[in-house]
Amino acid sequence: MFLETYRQCIAACYACATLCDRCAVACFEGNNPQAMTRCVGLVMDCAQLCRSAAALMSRQSEFVDTVCDACADVCSACAVECSHHNVGQCRQCADACVQCANLCRETARETQAGGVAFA
Repeated sequence: MFLETYRQCIAACYACATLCDRCAVACFEGNNPQAMTRCVGLVMDCAQLCRSAAALMSRQSEFVDTVCDACADVCSACAVECSHHNVGQCRQCADACVQCANLCRETARETQAGGVAFA
């Protein structure tokens, strides 16, 4: 069984990916999808990386710290972009991205320090 940090981070990654997918759809369905091009690209990147990070954590990969650092960076960029838009899905996505970024950074730090172990 995983330590609490991994379980929380995996759950946050999957939740973030789901909200990113919903955000992308909302951006396409909006009045001006061309204006949302950067947002759509970032949320798609973020969703993919979140799913990859969760998979690597689940497999106890030796690259958890690397992928979690990258995931945190992309989630942070996505949160900033989504916070610029007055769309409900973008706001929800931004919140999920912030939470995921924070947990991914914490997981990466603990993994680098050798503080995450499996029982």
